[in-house]
Amino acid sequence: MADKEKTSLIEAMLFVSGEPVTLASLKGVMEMPEPDIKQAVDELIAEYKERDRGIIIVEIAQGYQMVTNPLYAKLLRKFTNTAASNKLSMPALETLAIVAYKQPLIKAEVEQIRGVNSDGVMKSLLDKRLIKIVGQKEAPGKPMLYGTTKEFLQYFGLKDLTELPTLRELTREEAA
Repeated sequence: MADKEKTSLIEAMLFVSGEPVTLASLKGVMEMPEPDIKQAVDELIAEYKERDRGIIIVEIAQGYQMVTNPLYAKLLRKFTNTAASNKLSMPALETLAIVAYKQPLIKAEVEQIRGVNSDGVMKSLLDKRLIKIVGQKEAPGKPMLYGTTKEFLQYFGLKDLTELPTLRELTREEAA
């Protein structure tokens, strides 16, 4: 298979996936060394960036995905007549931040930090698949431990949790 065919195949797989595609899953189909696949994906990313089009390829949730260019989000929302219905409430964002930075943790720990009951917010985040049950704490009653999901990474456009801003970065932004 020629280099152009390999790049085109990767492009087609990213297009039909609708989900982030890992290098390992591309390798399973293409039977190429992972570094060669990574190089082809990087070339595709650069090509899409250079063309400055309505679709881009991003590294997200430990994989790669074709997405619409964020520059056109407002107009696309208008075009499709959809409001940003997937916006999170302030209590949901607050709870999600606690889970993201302190995971794994139990609901009682979230409630202790927030100072309010978090049943409804936790259920909503579970329903949206932004958090998940990752185990049980070795404590009386064996309470559920919660952590973030791959969907959380996708929602916020993160490759992994190391891309979350640090407390120092957040306080610096607030001071500015």
